[in-house]
Order: sequence, then structure tokens, then C-alpha cells
Amino acid sequence: MHTPVTIIGAGLGGLTLARVLHVHGIPAEVYEAESSPMARMQGGMLDIHDYNGQIAVEAAGLMAEFRGLVLEGREAMRILDRDGSVLFEKADDGTGGRPEVQRGELRQLLLDALPEGTGRWGRKATGARTLDDGRHEVTFADGGTVVTSLLVGADGAWSRVRPLLTDAVPEYAGTAFVETYLYEADTRHPEAAKAVGGGSMFSNGPTPGDAINAHRETGDTLHTYVQLSRPLEWFEALDLTDAAPIAREFDGWAPELLALITDGDTPPVLRVHYALPVGRRWSRVPGVTLVGDAAHLTAPNGEGANLAMLDGAELGQALAAHPDDVEAALAEYEQAMFVRAETPTDEAALLESLFGGEPPQHLLDLIAEQERLVY
Repeated sequence: MHTPVTIIGAGLGGLTLARVLHVHGIPAEVYEAESSPMARMQGGMLDIHDYNGQIAVEAAGLMAEFRGLVLEGREAMRILDRDGSVLFEKADDGTGGRPEVQRGELRQLLLDALPEGTGRWGRKATGARTLDDGRHEVTFADGGTVVTSLLVGADGAWSRVRPLLTDAVPEYAGTAFVETYLYEADTRHPEAAKAVGGGSMFSNGPTPGDAINAHRETGDTLHTYVQLSRPLEWFEALDLTDAAPIAREFDGWAPELLALITDGDTPPVLRVHYALPVGRRWSRVPGVTLVGDAAHLTAPNGEGANLAMLDGAELGQALAAHPDDVEAALAEYEQAMFVRAETPTDEAALLESLFGGEPPQHLLDLIAEQERLVY
């Protein structure tokens, strides 16, 4: 196969696809809206799982380099009650299957493993159409276009490639994150740092869907994800110039937990959660497919980045396995991807991987309550 694969989106899914294609000698071009690889922060930490994300890293031939990015000790986890008391704690003993890395460093690893010129920056896709000859044309905000016989949408929740395959659009999932950062936390915010510990901290509220969660990132940076379950209109009216209204939603909680919200060193950032209908498939359209959130967007569940990378890896491997039959490769990839996207998270397996054989009862109760939520 010698025709370059055109990939829209330089996130983890698109870059994993490009890297796996490169490993197999297949050229690719990646078009990205951002002006450069360092145009913005690339999010916080990711736990890369041994049953999906690490499989993709292995397919990309980058496992040794990936291991060099792992932040030791960050698989430690604690669950706190609203008064700050520890309900459950698990140390990172080095045997876990979900090592933590910084998203930006993982993305840069993939970029560095691609031939120079693979990424085309500042190319924001605004639409796509199928031409009379069966090829596909992508239009960019700068007025330019690209025509390709093999197009992959790796362009996330609001994909411009998706309409070539399906009329499905993301819908509000019922929750949102408000993110804050505390820098030099061990010296400047010692009580909050002590509450979070060395890895991840979770503290769930009495209202299902409400929680204060935080990760210790590189050094002593604390990245907090305040999750709230509210009508979309509530978030649209939220004034993000002041964290106090958000903290009031957790009235009565321990001061060290509220400090993760009120003492942030950055303005709060709102990230509303959207999802595509579960189980929605599309009929095979020659020469085009989707990976990651473009294909199966869900509210955050710890699997999104891992699944996007696995999508990219499996698509690249399928194209390499069928160099003379692109349609067979796309059909093979999509069938596996559809099944994977429709398979509910195995809560029992997740609890086993996180807690061993004795997950805390209050967490089991929380999961049961969450399952009764209708988003």
C-alpha cells in the first residue's frame, strides 16, 4: 500500500495510527488544527492500561520509551470521606497494570517517532465531502483542501469527518468537570497535598455524580477535577471568574478538600461532558473511517485515551495486513471497534485491578447508585 493515509487530528489516536503505519512502511499525513505541537497544554495524567493502551504502545514499537515516561508512585490511590478521613488507601507497589504518564509527554513521544513533515499544523478541518470518483475532500479554515482515497477522522468529539458516515451527534451526558491546578503544593498548599497523597484521590458527594477528584502530577502539582451532575443550563450560567460558587456546592466538606477548588493557581476551567449514542453503527463507506472520540465519544470513564490509541493501532495493523484490499482492512477494523465500543466497562474487573479482592463496600454502593442515574 503506497497511497498516503490522510488523518485528521493529531491526538493520541491519530498519532498512534500514523506511527503504526510508519512501522509497516505505509506513509501518512496528519492534519491538525493547532498551530504547533506546543500550542496548548495537552491535559493532565493518563493511566495507560495493560489491556488496551499498552497494547497500542507495543504495536507502535515504543514500549521502552514509554516506560521512561512513567511517573513512579502515581498508581497510589486513596478514597476520602467528605470530612477528610481516609476510607481506603492503596500504595503503588510497582505491580499495577495502569502506569501514569503525562498526556503531553506521551503525545510528544508519538510525534518524535514519526518522519519529519508528517504533521501539518494550523490546518483546522471545517468540512468533508465525498467526490464523484469516490475519493474524499477535506476543507480547511484557511481555504485549502486535500483530496484523498483513504481518510481517517481522528478529530474528536465534534469531528468534521463523522458526517460522511453517520448523522449521529454528541449529546450532553449530564455531568461536567471543573478543573483547577495547585502548583508547588507540598510547600504552598500542604494540607491539600497531604489529602491527595502520592497518586490519585477520590471523594464522592451525597449527590450521585458529584465528586472532588485530584491527581498528583509531575513534581508537586495537584490537578483537581471537580465533577458535578447538573442541568446543562446550570453550567452555562456558571461564572468561572470565581471558584467560590463551585465550592459552595460542597458546603461542609473538609477545608483541605475545598482548598483544591478555592486555592487554585489557575482560573477554573469548565469541561462539559458529551457522548454519542451507545451502539450506534454505520454502514461501510469506501475509503473513510473514524477512531477514538470521533467514533465512540463517551463521558470520561478512564478508557477514552486508551481506546483511541488501540483504535489507531488496530486500524494501522489491519491496513498493513491487507495492503491490496483497503476495504477489507476497514471492515475488519470497524467490526472489532464497534464491538469494543458497545461493551460496557467490566466493573468487577476494574475493581479487582484497582483494589484487589476486597473493594470497599461504600464504593460498591456508589457504583450501584451511579448505575441508577439516567443521563
